[in-house]
Amino acid sequence: MDRYNDWRLTNQEKYLSNIKLKYSTYGADNEHEHCEFCMDKFSMNSEDLQKGYCTTDGYRWICEKCFEDFKDSFDWKL
Repeated sequence: MDRYNDWRLTNQEKYLSNIKLKYSTYGADNEHEHCEFCMDKFSMNSEDLQKGYCTTDGYRWICEKCFEDFKDSFDWKL
């Protein structure tokens, strides 16, 4: 994965590097959230993503594919 030539990268390293994440089922108070990288939608609707990785406060969400693609370069902790 070329971290520097991927369209999904838009300076997320400023706030997502070296942080703790947890694998979770989406169920936040908000109607929906988007993956911080690819913008795939998380919601409780069956056509959207319902599981993925989020910050420990549930504020930021990352889909499973983006997690796999960037976990090493962002040095996330589970």
